[in-house]
Amino acid sequence: MEFQSIRLEFPDGCNIILGQSHFIKTVEDLYEAITGTLPGTPFGLAFSEASGPCLVRSDGNDLELKKVAEDNLLRIAAGHCFMIVLARAFPIQVLPAVKAVPEVCRIFCATSNPVEVIVARTGQGGGILGVVDGEPPTAVECREDVEARLELLKRFGYKR
Repeated sequence: MEFQSIRLEFPDGCNIILGQSHFIKTVEDLYEAITGTLPGTPFGLAFSEASGPCLVRSDGNDLELKKVAEDNLLRIAAGHCFMIVLARAFPIQVLPAVKAVPEVCRIFCATSNPVEVIVARTGQGGGILGVVDGEPPTAVECREDVEARLELLKRFGYKR
């Protein structure tokens, strides 16, 4: 068995959701979950099959973001994973709908941070073991940091 670290590549200002699912219908159901929750939000998504022709299946309303998702899944080269690339939206806005899709097994990350995907390679293929999302902590927040966090949440509309 070999281990690889694959750095995801996506445009600045975009957020991604990386997950695992189990059926070809994933593409259609994720598309409906996103458009039903965030109508008009630019996005692309891709899903990698793990049997049959083993294709990367994709959809979205933004061709560039769709290609970004496809390219990342080709580089990860693991079956039954999916990637959603969102512009002008936060994952928290769509994550409950994504998690409710019957084919979705797990979410590895939902972030705008730099991401490295840890993949195991065997004679059968590749599998995602986990992700490195962002950077390590440098300290514990102080009172000023708490105030800044609450102000940010207010600015985003998540706190009054």
